[in-house]
Amino acid sequence: MDVERSQRLQKLPPYLFADLRRRMREAQAKGVKVIRIDIGDPDTPTPDPVVAEMVRAIQDAGDGDRHRYGCDRPVAAFNEAVRDFYRRRWGVELGADQIVGTMGSKDAIAKLPLAILNPGDVGIAPVPGYPTYNIGHVFAGAVTYQVPLRAENGFLIDFDAIPLEVRRQAKLLWLNYPNNPTTAVAPREFFERAVAFGRENDILIASDAAYTENTYDGYASPSILQADGAADIAVEFFSMSKAFCMTGWRVGCMVGNASAVAALNTVKENIDNGTLRAVQSAAALALRQAETLIPPVNEVYRRRRDMVVDALNANGWALSKPKATIYVWAPVPEKYAGDSGAFVADLLDQTGVMVTPGRGYGQWGEGYFRISLTYPDDVLREAMDRIVQMKM
Repeated sequence: MDVERSQRLQKLPPYLFADLRRRMREAQAKGVKVIRIDIGDPDTPTPDPVVAEMVRAIQDAGDGDRHRYGCDRPVAAFNEAVRDFYRRRWGVELGADQIVGTMGSKDAIAKLPLAILNPGDVGIAPVPGYPTYNIGHVFAGAVTYQVPLRAENGFLIDFDAIPLEVRRQAKLLWLNYPNNPTTAVAPREFFERAVAFGRENDILIASDAAYTENTYDGYASPSILQADGAADIAVEFFSMSKAFCMTGWRVGCMVGNASAVAALNTVKENIDNGTLRAVQSAAALALRQAETLIPPVNEVYRRRRDMVVDALNANGWALSKPKATIYVWAPVPEKYAGDSGAFVADLLDQTGVMVTPGRGYGQWGEGYFRISLTYPDDVLREAMDRIVQMKM
């Protein structure tokens, strides 16, 4: 029998990277030698001290709980490391009831709407933006109001442009700075405005902080929890994935508003069993050694950023170098204005290079494409050579 998909699945657009993988297979079937620079999955190995701590923890026969559910026997050192990291990094003090460990960010971002949204409620999501914000809303039976991120506004949300009726219905608003895919950064004043907006409209502000530690040229990203009164109206998702090269480890946290933390934790208790205890121990060590472990990772990305931006700028683009994230966000050539999908398809067919079309991140991502810096230097260099030789 063919199983009929649920209505919630039928409401989802094709998952962006699943569609890209399909295109890649089609190109390979035609004999194209494909170079991928589309996925943000670090090629740099997880730092050795983190791996060593993982091995130590999983081999520790004296830890009678090493094999147990990560939620039933959480590693106290992880939450302590989160508190200490937020104190060192941003001067933010977190209470014990303001932290919940998560299986990375994506999993928790999809679960938060299940915890606080009812069918018919509204969640506000930035576009272009991470598709999981909308996916979480759909799974909760909620409705997504898309707020545009526009270049003329520095790809920052214009809170004043959100209609009054949407504000009345909305219970959740997503932020993501440093931003994927646009690479935009937000000043602390922006987060102050976001907190004020949330308080004025009784809307929980959810800050996806996956890229706060991937920064360059002396830039340091603020946390929304530095804003006055943020803990009353905001939560922040912090992930170990990108800054510590731990994407497959699936570990992170949500911090901030205690009632939202408790709500997410209730969903997690009923759906997942937490992150392996040895992974939690390794993540705690990574946070304790962040100031040592992160700079070498960022130096690799800075070098690659410069290589990619310089190559594009030497061939007709006029890009500024991103201050943060692990991506480059660039306009498609004029020939393809308004159709990033056609540009990506032609690029793949003519050169074998696969990038991400901007429209995959929503309607206001149209006209752009994204390059990921999570590929070896020689791969990026060859990709740039192919791109600039394409018939534009």
